[in-house]
Amino acid sequence: MEPAARRAYLDLLKQVLTRAFVLGEGSSGGRRRRLVALVMQLLAERGLVVVPAVPSTRRRALRRVPGLLGGAILVRLLDRKRLAVVPGSDLDRIAPPGNGRPRPGPLRPRSWDRWLARTEREFGLDWPEHAETMVGLRRLDNVERCIADVLERGVPGDLVEAGAWRGGTTIFMRAMLAAHGDRDRRVWVADSFQGLPAPNAEAFPADARLDYTRYPELAVGVERVKANFARYGLLDDRVRFLPGWFRDTLRTAPIERIALMRLDGDLYESTIDALDALYPRLAVGGYCLIDDYGALAACRQAVDDFRASQGISEEIQTVDWTGAFWRRERA
Repeated sequence: MEPAARRAYLDLLKQVLTRAFVLGEGSSGGRRRRLVALVMQLLAERGLVVVPAVPSTRRRALRRVPGLLGGAILVRLLDRKRLAVVPGSDLDRIAPPGNGRPRPGPLRPRSWDRWLARTEREFGLDWPEHAETMVGLRRLDNVERCIADVLERGVPGDLVEAGAWRGGTTIFMRAMLAAHGDRDRRVWVADSFQGLPAPNAEAFPADARLDYTRYPELAVGVERVKANFARYGLLDDRVRFLPGWFRDTLRTAPIERIALMRLDGDLYESTIDALDALYPRLAVGGYCLIDDYGALAACRQAVDDFRASQGISEEIQTVDWTGAFWRRERA
């Protein structure tokens, strides 16, 4: 595929998979959602973003938001949630060049609904009603950039997502391989396809209050996910499905080498199971992407515990208010 056609195809696909600019798409209504979207928008107008407060972001985090009444209070509130405000230019390195997506503009009362939908899709703030993914445009940008990098450098291995929901991110992974003419790598879709497991608080205390079994919308069957791939013309024998709980499927999965692994398991248990099973197969130069690092303390703790136990010192980089990743630099 020619570069210009590839750029147009991938940008359009991201818009469609996230249902960007679709009014009424979000399903998590209420004043809290609107307040979060408003804060994100006001910061974006000042060239600022919210990211997990890891060491690399703390070094450049702002102590107050310039030009925003109560900006110092906002920074302190975010810090309690282990989030930080940093200049958006600090994240340019993870955005694919020339994606052409317009920056959020000023809020106008008459365009409230359109603005809200755009902001939610940009940052992945809610659970969408129809979209194939809830990760948002910025995290899809990150997936694109990391895959493009491993393809350019020839890092060996397949692409894996553990926690696929409706399959949107893995659909995009398969589209990336097609757009770049890669004929060898596989995309692995690992999910229970019946929602998240009930928390095992005795074994994993961090999960005690994370009971997602109450949300039937998180249970998406494997046949529906396959149908979503087929809708975009991307269901073929290079897409492999791993149905079941991570503790039962990932260790014995016939995946030899991994170039990119993306974890979206929410819980401590799901995250640590996926890291234990998959990270030893991640090639040097490959990427580990974590969806819930900023949003869920249990997920963050699992990642931090695993990195400490394995002596992983590669710097964690941030994507948006919850996404984080690092590139493996040594075996």
